[in-house]
Amino acid sequence: MSVVGFDIGNENCAIAVAKRGGIDVLLNDESKRETPAVVSFGEKQRFLGSAGAAFATKFPKSTISQIKRLIGKLYNEPSVKEDLKLLPFETSEGPYGGVLIHLEYLGKTWTFTPVEILGMLFAHLKQLTEKNLESPVEDCVIGIPSYFTDLQRREYINAALIAGLRPLKLMHDCTAIALGYGIYKTDFSDEKTTNVIFVDIGHSDTQVTVVAFEEGKMTILSHSFDPNLGGRDFDEVLFRHFATQFKEEHDIDVYSNARASIRLRASCEKLKKILSANAEAPLSIDCLIDDKDLNGFIRREEFEKLSAKLLQRVSDVCQEAIKDSGLGADKIDTIELVGSGSRIPSVTRKIASIFDKEPMRTLNGSECVARGCALACAMLSPTCQVKDHKVQDSFPYSTGVFFDDGKRCPEFTLFPKGSSFPRNKTVAYHGNTTSHCHVCYINKTDFPAGLSHEAGYFMIRPSQASGAEKVLVKVKVHLNIHGIVEIEAASFQFIEHKHPSSKKSFRYSWPLGIKAKRLFQNNAAYRRFSSSRLSTERYAEEARWGRARNLEVSENYCVLTTIDEIRVAQKRAQMFAEHDIKVEKTKEKRNTLESFIYETRSKLLSSYRSVTTDSEVEIISETLQKTEDWLYEEGDDESETVYIRRLEDLSKLLDPIEIRYKDEIARKEATKALRTCIQENHLAANSLPPSHKKKVNDECIEAEGWLDHLSRLQDSLAKSVTRVYFLSAISEITQALKRRCEAIFSSKLSLLKYEEPVDSDQMQNPSEMQVEN
Repeated sequence: MSVVGFDIGNENCAIAVAKRGGIDVLLNDESKRETPAVVSFGEKQRFLGSAGAAFATKFPKSTISQIKRLIGKLYNEPSVKEDLKLLPFETSEGPYGGVLIHLEYLGKTWTFTPVEILGMLFAHLKQLTEKNLESPVEDCVIGIPSYFTDLQRREYINAALIAGLRPLKLMHDCTAIALGYGIYKTDFSDEKTTNVIFVDIGHSDTQVTVVAFEEGKMTILSHSFDPNLGGRDFDEVLFRHFATQFKEEHDIDVYSNARASIRLRASCEKLKKILSANAEAPLSIDCLIDDKDLNGFIRREEFEKLSAKLLQRVSDVCQEAIKDSGLGADKIDTIELVGSGSRIPSVTRKIASIFDKEPMRTLNGSECVARGCALACAMLSPTCQVKDHKVQDSFPYSTGVFFDDGKRCPEFTLFPKGSSFPRNKTVAYHGNTTSHCHVCYINKTDFPAGLSHEAGYFMIRPSQASGAEKVLVKVKVHLNIHGIVEIEAASFQFIEHKHPSSKKSFRYSWPLGIKAKRLFQNNAAYRRFSSSRLSTERYAEEARWGRARNLEVSENYCVLTTIDEIRVAQKRAQMFAEHDIKVEKTKEKRNTLESFIYETRSKLLSSYRSVTTDSEVEIISETLQKTEDWLYEEGDDESETVYIRRLEDLSKLLDPIEIRYKDEIARKEATKALRTCIQENHLAANSLPPSHKKKVNDECIEAEGWLDHLSRLQDSLAKSVTRVYFLSAISEITQALKRRCEAIFSSKLSLLKYEEPVDSDQMQNPSEMQVEN
């Protein structure tokens, strides 16, 4: 089972895995710990991650970035309109009100949904993970912003399914950060809780979470956020400043050119980082528009004045988190800053002034979410043993439900703001067996402006005719581990009651709760019983409950991506992936052919020169040149099979030379080995008796004679002749010499043991005797 945590940021992604030694952050193909959240469609293939970011300037209208801002949102939402102004690709409204992305790829116009693009990004991260772990990856935990709606959470899961992943949990970013912070802490007090506030100012959003830590436990007290406030908004302040300046001074409209806008925004982001460490910074961009070089300059004080409204919004989010937690600012023990936007000095000062203490930076701001998700995945995995640490998260919205069966029933508050989850709740109402269940976020003041408040729409109906319309309906609602509302089950019941003064039985449903009781009291049957002074309590005592019957619950109709669309997206993702692999293989074969041409040309002038004739060099060189000319002209965009065929043709032309070259190398090594063997045996023969010494020397002289003879023969042959026979002959001579000399040495040892007397020197140095024991 894989134990992986994914953090999909608006700008970059991080992957963390839980291993025996702890949590590791994986490196991408460029050996970097962060991977850009970019999908770029080139002329022939897709480029994802780091490769996609490299092509963003070249293909601005077919490069999709900041896809996180579009997931699960409607096209006409104000925040979406503002985001699309900053993005160069073409969009339109989808059939369910979502965003559609249009781009040119492979000579066709393609239409993608944000969930498809996110699925491609997930697939890329999955591929990187499997490459690092050398094993399949399915189970994971994914970090999401706490402000994500039900629809956005479901779209994230859909994107993961498209990529072949199985999310065990969608985890709030700051909850993951707090888990990674608290599980390793050993200095929490047993007497009181330690209250820590985490301020995460990312690329496009700000999240603040107050957490109460105890030994082995953490409780989320509050989540607050501003979904439209992040580091990019500070970049945009600089962008608008210089865009206005260039318009006034040089009459250049940066907004009219997508590529110029991308370059200026990238320069402003770098400028912001320079201002974080310096009091002033220059701006210089070469050939921004019409080959004009533009320059600018700004001081930190001016930048802070331009950002005053943004700084106040940071303060507002922090104040809201403190208010919702029920604590005062003086009760916060530690402030932890993470996220790229938190590095701006004015932001740090603003936060410090709220709590009257300096914020800390003990966490790696770009990795802490992924690390926390990996820890959560390990806690859910049966294969990992993790330190006991209870995590109690809270849901940031108030969630309610109402039922519409032709006449709207009362609205129920299911899960108030700050409720822990996962959790279940059962609601009961008096109505028809067929109704429409609407789940929505009911407190508009806590909800991001402009977003749809609807979280779910379900149809509840009987599987067969119920025999009555007015019943007691019970609906079990589940706020699951992902923060998604589900209708788990629904049922209805009848009761039968017999009036004391009448033999007539009444079949009636018995409502629960105050609101349902009022509905019951307004019913005609109740009024008839009241007229005979039969109290509600007595009616309840005499009531006989009927058997509960199940109702069918439909799937959630409040969707942007249907199940069928997910299947189509999976097939398209597979098709695109296979095409990318095919293109990569084709590029690999083309590069192999190109390298073969250059390497062969170099070898003909160096290592192959001793085994080739002038005519062979001329023919091969001419063929290489023709192939090279073809490769850079009409052969620049050919199929993989064409490159393979060309490479095979060149290899066949070069095979005889390659064989002769390898034979020459092997023959030299065999000759060297034989001469070494002759020399070693000559030296070893000096320790033998004269008769045996002569035998060894004779064998060596004979072998050396054969070697000289073969050398003269090979020198007399032409360069184009293959001489494999000489190589095998030298090897056989070497083996024969070794066998014969070993036999002579063996006979010498036997002679010493049985025939030769031991002299006095050997008696004095018995350890030097070469006699077998």
